[in-house]
Amino acid sequence: QVQLVESGGGLVQPGGSLRLSCAAFGIIFSIYDVGWYRQAPGKQRELVASITTGGSTKYADSVKGRFTISRDNAKNTVFLQMNSLKPEDTAVYYCNGNRILFGDYWGQGTQVTVSS
Repeated sequence: QVQLVESGGGLVQPGGSLRLSCAAFGIIFSIYDVGWYRQAPGKQRELVASITTGGSTKYADSVKGRFTISRDNAKNTVFLQMNSLKPEDTAVYYCNGNRILFGDYWGQGTQVTVSS
């Protein structure tokens, strides 16, 4: 059974940092493109950052220079390092792994709250 398990969310003050992890079980994560998405209350889910199997990365304009996506294939895990967090970064963060003909998988989400 395939599972993506996010962790690392929590409550942090503005300007603080968090590191989210997305661990994959049941699949070889390195052959999947992976994206981190977030959804704030009353808003649509949006793509925050993505990384391809080759390591190419893309970021939403709102997080460029503050967030970094990376992957550790030995650990079957993708990370999202979030620095200089702002209240508007508050959301549930989800990871997604997809590969054509292999599957499209979502984690259960982890809550990030940025507040003083």
